[in-house]
Amino acid sequence: MKSILAIVKRIYSSNIISFILTAAVVLCATTSGDAEIALSNGNYTWLLAALAPFFVVFYDYTKLLHLGASKKDYFIGSLMSYGALAVLISLANTLIHLVIDPFNQTQTVVNLMELCGWTQNGIAAAFLQQTAFLLLAMIFLHVLLSMQPYWYGWAADVLLAAVICVFTPIAPLRQVLAGFFRMVMFNANAPVHLGICLLLSAALSLGGLAVLKRKTL
Repeated sequence: MKSILAIVKRIYSSNIISFILTAAVVLCATTSGDAEIALSNGNYTWLLAALAPFFVVFYDYTKLLHLGASKKDYFIGSLMSYGALAVLISLANTLIHLVIDPFNQTQTVVNLMELCGWTQNGIAAAFLQQTAFLLLAMIFLHVLLSMQPYWYGWAADVLLAAVICVFTPIAPLRQVLAGFFRMVMFNANAPVHLGICLLLSAALSLGGLAVLKRKTL
């Protein structure tokens, strides 16, 4: 357990650029005062979830294994790091939504928690739903990035591009794609949404473990 915690600490240390960049965007992002709708600055906290897996996969993996960490400890440490980051990001966005957004009395402030329908279940449920979704997003990115050096990684990229290009212009297929996003993101049913996100996270984690076993330095 001590080695895993050391890996988590190392991952956070290597992600300092992600933290700084996200904080800068959150603090500096503004919406024109002439606009009727303003984007909540809390939305930009999600940038950290998009950046972190890149450092974990492309920098930390090689560095940690060269330092003697096992693949198992690296994998567990990565999942723990994503879990803690998901909680941290969700907490930051929730606090901004509750404390800072109400100060804007002249515009309609849009926060992703509201846009996704999570706040319909109360702020506590919205926090949990956001955490589960962010965890799923980070694990998905981690697995996708881990596959990139191999043929199945390129195959996954082609498949994703094909789904977007083919499903988007064709109405029936577009409805299928929209239904998927309604299931994993724009889902106001808290128990169902949490269950789907956690199950997909578990399935992706198993896939990521299979990729890791084949991965070399």
